[in-house]
Amino acid sequence: MALTFRLRKHADYQRVYQSSRKQFSRQMTYFVAPRPADSTFTEPTPRIGLTVGKVMGKAVDRNRIKRRMREAVRRNIAALEGPIDVVLHPRRSIIDLDFATLDREVAHVFRTIQKAAQSSQH
Repeated sequence: MALTFRLRKHADYQRVYQSSRKQFSRQMTYFVAPRPADSTFTEPTPRIGLTVGKVMGKAVDRNRIKRRMREAVRRNIAALEGPIDVVLHPRRSIIDLDFATLDREVAHVFRTIQKAAQSSQH
């Protein structure tokens, strides 16, 4: 159960990028796409992907960013529901951000995504 919220396949990332618009929050850019009904991933749970490019620094910095982002996602994943895929792309400023602020930022992004998903269903 612990890893079911991870977006892993390159094709899934590409689908999210192509079927959504780039959206911005203070510390990150994110893409959101509903999962198609014919998806091989049948659980109706949200999946989150992280992209941290080489422009973000050396491998040590990128891995630290990913660890902190995964923890923030793990703590806030309950705010999302339904078959939805999200790709988070943090900005370089996340390295110096204290974790509580990062956690609030991820929570805010997830609330925004959920609100948009609920309004599109009605």
